[in-house]
Amino acid sequence: MSATRYRRFLKLCEEWPRDESKKGRDLGTFLRQRVAHAFREGENTQLSDPEKCDQMYESLARINSNMYREKFPRVKDTSFTGVTVEECRMLLSTGNMQQMDEEKKKGLWKTMMERFSTKPEETPEKTPEK
Repeated sequence: MSATRYRRFLKLCEEWPRDESKKGRDLGTFLRQRVAHAFREGENTQLSDPEKCDQMYESLARINSNMYREKFPRVKDTSFTGVTVEECRMLLSTGNMQQMDEEKKKGLWKTMMERFSTKPEETPEKTPEK
């Protein structure tokens, strides 16, 4: 019976999309790691709680098939803040997160000093034409 569960989870992992903008931090990668950890011995793994395993599989399969998205459709594709899906993806991308970490490492004082100490660009004085 464990072999069947293992194969079902492997199929689910294959179907689960990966988000390339979140390298190593997306749900698909996490799911694959958890399945590998839970089924360390592959089809020969003895599960301590098969019922819980089946419930977990069914829950993940419903999420993957967008059951809840179809059951409870959204009126708008924005959140309460007005941020669109594409803007959220951009903000949560790995590159943007690294940039935010670098800003955080600078410290609040240094960041504030950089923002407020920038001198406005000097405009060259116009000379009267002759």
